[in-house]
Amino acid sequence: MDTTQRTEQQRSADRRRRELLEAADRVVLRDGPQASMNAIAAEAGITKPILYRHFGDKGGLYAALAQRHTDALLSSLRAALDAPAERRERVEATLDTYLAAIEARPQVYRFLMHPAETGTAASDQTEQGFDVGKHSAPLLRRMGEELGKVIKERLDMGPGSERLARVWGHGIVGMMHAAGDWWLGERPCSRAELVTSLADLLWGRLSAAGDRADGPGF
Repeated sequence: MDTTQRTEQQRSADRRRRELLEAADRVVLRDGPQASMNAIAAEAGITKPILYRHFGDKGGLYAALAQRHTDALLSSLRAALDAPAERRERVEATLDTYLAAIEARPQVYRFLMHPAETGTAASDQTEQGFDVGKHSAPLLRRMGEELGKVIKERLDMGPGSERLARVWGHGIVGMMHAAGDWWLGERPCSRAELVTSLADLLWGRLSAAGDRADGPGF
């Protein structure tokens, strides 16, 4: 098989994988954590064994969807951090970007972050025991590491800056996740009120840190 043929086959496989993920997205938007492999296969117009061939199992499909949505979210968060504004405004914009994302697609958020209820249909028996929580922890760790890198690039925090940047990155992601999860479920206040309250909580130490001389600024 020559290189051109292999390249075309890879493009075809990548295109088919994107199509299947888009079908999975449509089902998740409709069904949330109860999205099943049967429903996703039906939406894609294929049989479940073919879906397994592409992703292995529901865990493999979840991992692919998590990467897809995390990539998009991280890109949006980076854009908020890069916006030409004062530091406080960028902090609030970053918090709001995260909350707006989970508010806009709550079923996707719940699929990624909450275990599905145990199915009752016989066809769903193989999916029982799927623990989304086991898979969501790496997603949150990835976001924490990425935010830690941004903080390290931009802020001068003195001795131990790299370690402290990672602490802040994971701490901020944990705060956003916990507060956003509670807010999405109960809606005790407006999104703007939550953003302001969380920014107030973060602002003391962030306002005191200087920009790195060789960094893009924060």
